[in-house]
Amino acid sequence: MKKSNFIRYFFIGLVLVGFITACAATRNQESTGEYVDNSVLTSKVKAEIFNDPMLKVLQINVESYKGVVQLSGFVDSPQASARAEQIAKSVRGVESVENSIVVK
Repeated sequence: MKKSNFIRYFFIGLVLVGFITACAATRNQESTGEYVDNSVLTSKVKAEIFNDPMLKVLQINVESYKGVVQLSGFVDSPQASARAEQIAKSVRGVESVENSIVVK
């Protein structure tokens, strides 16, 4: 009876280890927690950009990965591009900003 309990607990432990490692981050893949954090970060940056009177446009795309925010899209002036970058850098949790916005 003790041997069957040991085998049962061994396999339960193996399954739990599998679940834990499946949620862990790798160099090229986010963990579940990082994905959620980056989704929140993206939403915060988008909201701040949209609420700015100079940038109230839907032509700026925001993506984030591991705290790095990438801005892309089109604006009418270099000042608008610089303002979008400045706003993104001001959001708490942003580690760096890659500005790929194109001025029309």
